Amino acid sequence: MLTEVTAIRYVTPLREGGSLPGIVEADDLGTYVMKFTGAGQGRKTLVAEVVCGQLGRRLGLRVPDLVRIQLDPVIGLSEPDQEVQELLKASGGLNLGMDYLPGSLGFDPLAFEVGAEEAGRVVWFDALIGNVDRSWRNPNMLVWHGQLWLIDHGATMIWHHGWRGLDKAAGKPYDASEHVLAPFAPDVAAAAEALAPQITEELLTEVVADVPDEWLTDEPGFDGPDAVRRAYVEVLLERAATVGAGITLGERAGEEPSRAPEWLRVWVDGKASK
Repeated sequence: MLTEVTAIRYVTPLREGGSLPGIVEADDLGTYVMKFTGAGQGRKTLVAEVVCGQLGRRLGLRVPDLVRIQLDPVIGLSEPDQEVQELLKASGGLNLGMDYLPGSLGFDPLAFEVGAEEAGRVVWFDALIGNVDRSWRNPNMLVWHGQLWLIDHGATMIWHHGWRGLDKAAGKPYDASEHVLAPFAPDVAAAAEALAPQITEELLTEVVADVPDEWLTDEPGFDGPDAVRRAYVEVLLERAATVGAGITLGERAGEEPSRAPEWLRVWVDGKASK
């Protein structure tokens, strides 16, 4: 189970993300990026953060530590922004926090080199969880102490927004042609060989157990939180066995041209010609 802390001070909102996360200080003297149950994306965003964050860490990828954060909305009474106050009022109780990485920088593919092995592992992991939010537009990665860290996994596992399509989710291919790490010649085959055997039923069961019951209750079509957890285990277990073969790199899948900016396409072409 994730460590539980209590927020004691709301420091500042982070306006880069659509869910308006905020930096808070907690009673364990830690500083966290807090994501709120009252945000527009709802509790499934937090479920995705827990499942994918914990799974990524178990696979050896760098993901900030996660905690459960109890929030009393009163800590935001001095916040002048009405939108923030309303968000805090709507999020009383249990929320999610990610360890704040002070001094970290947003990943820039022109400034930070990533090896083919690490790039392959990240791309394979994103394919497994169906991450649609790791493009050049919005890398959702940080560089901290010279190492790559993965953040913001709320836009993953889109199948859990409509469980009736679960039978198609397991075999859905993954277009990584505009993945921010595509220019680094990711070794997806080596990643699949190394990581797929680690995705066991036991591992996934342990990972989904970290999702609080209250974020899984009243899910249509399920008898209770444990049944929802089982659905996550089944689809991820099935995807792990085959997803490596369904990853598209290089040319886009389909006729639509790349929407990457000119500077990135020129740089990619230059690397490919070396």
